[in-house]
Amino acid sequence: MITTKIESLENFSGTVLIPVFETTAKNLIPVKFDGIEISSAVFYGKKDSSYLTQKGGNLYLFIGLGKNIDYKSLKTIFRRVSLKEKALFNKKLCLFFPEEFDGEQAEAAMSGLLLGTYDLGHYKEQEKHPFLKADFELNILAVQDYSVWLSKAIKIARAQLETLSLVDLPPNKVTPKYLALWAQDKGIQYGFDVKVLGLEDAKKEYLGAFVAVGRGSDNEAQFVIMNYTPKIAPASLKHVGLVGKGITFDTGGLNIKTAGMVHMKCDMAGGAAVFGAMQLIADLQLPVQVTAIVPCAENAVDNKSFLPSEVIHSYSGNSIEIIDTDAEGRLVLADGLSYLIKNYKPEYIIDIATLTGSSVGTFGYECGALFTNNEFISKKIQEVGTSIGERLWPLPLWDAYKSDIESDIADVKNFSGKPVAGAISAAKFLEFFTKEHKAWAHLDIAGVAFGDDEFAKSKHATAYGVHLLTKFIENL
Repeated sequence: MITTKIESLENFSGTVLIPVFETTAKNLIPVKFDGIEISSAVFYGKKDSSYLTQKGGNLYLFIGLGKNIDYKSLKTIFRRVSLKEKALFNKKLCLFFPEEFDGEQAEAAMSGLLLGTYDLGHYKEQEKHPFLKADFELNILAVQDYSVWLSKAIKIARAQLETLSLVDLPPNKVTPKYLALWAQDKGIQYGFDVKVLGLEDAKKEYLGAFVAVGRGSDNEAQFVIMNYTPKIAPASLKHVGLVGKGITFDTGGLNIKTAGMVHMKCDMAGGAAVFGAMQLIADLQLPVQVTAIVPCAENAVDNKSFLPSEVIHSYSGNSIEIIDTDAEGRLVLADGLSYLIKNYKPEYIIDIATLTGSSVGTFGYECGALFTNNEFISKKIQEVGTSIGERLWPLPLWDAYKSDIESDIADVKNFSGKPVAGAISAAKFLEFFTKEHKAWAHLDIAGVAFGDDEFAKSKHATAYGVHLLTKFIENL
């Protein structure tokens, strides 16, 4: 796709998209654009409404935005247009930005259009979306210069599209090795260093919790370490650490799942968010150092699988009693956090994971659960999340919940065994391995990383976390 800015529609031939803010159904003044007038009795910009007309060989699609619109809604509207109206796009499209648009609105609209190219049918024979064709022309008609915002939008969408594919592709494709190779390829393409510890190296590094989780699978676990340093670094370089859960498929292990296993390819969505964020951070050349770890493993059922009541040793040196093999994500995250803190010492740490059904029981599918011991992180990441529609809401880390992870036989146990406060006890388990780091946050995204919406018939990825992590780091 070729993107260019034009001054007028004089020599344009194709489809024009015109976003319109709502007036009123009784407004006497019609919606006007390029000599076209639409009576308010027909169209007045009501949110999610549209009006298609033709003039001089061009198609004009007027898109209702409502009186006010947030970033996520605007992005969704343009994704819908891109996906469901693609028959209107030939070789040329003009996107008009009204004077009222600010840069973030232009960014949301553009990234939405590009996200509309995503199709869940990875293994179906079908025609490419028009935008994906090399000779397709996207013209921008606007008074203001939105070029910086549009360039950023393309990079955001590009990273989110990669993340959608990683999560939605089947687990026989997206294995730990596949994710490790993906990271290495993107590291070369976008400019970040990648180190991968295979099974033998992980054993040598004493990553015992990580190794235990992947023990029952024929697909060898891969401990992926990525490091991004900006080409032009500021005098005071902030250092952020990320850890993402990369369980490529979760059977529950010997505590096998009795429901919903068909969706467990999504259990690496936290890791996928970290992969996407690393691509985007490097693509944007943010002036922050970022070290990211994604422990990738498959939790399978086999005679080598780790056992309930087994005691394993973690990278931190602490022993862990296994109460439930389906509480495996926190085990790989524990080793990821310990390894990150000991070897890289970042100022800020965020881990992200599809960790507990408990978080879904608390918040449904509206937001992720936030746990943090740092007021600055709590305020900033919530603010950022709200601004882009990737919301978070805090839950407590009170010491009253410490008893949930106390073990008689080991330093800590991986599951409380209680039917309550599951997201909190999981967070307390992870906190144990942060060694009282002063700026750590845990994001439980089980309810928002994979779900139902208008863009497919079955549950699918959302790419939640890619933009959130990047924008948080950008605004440090």
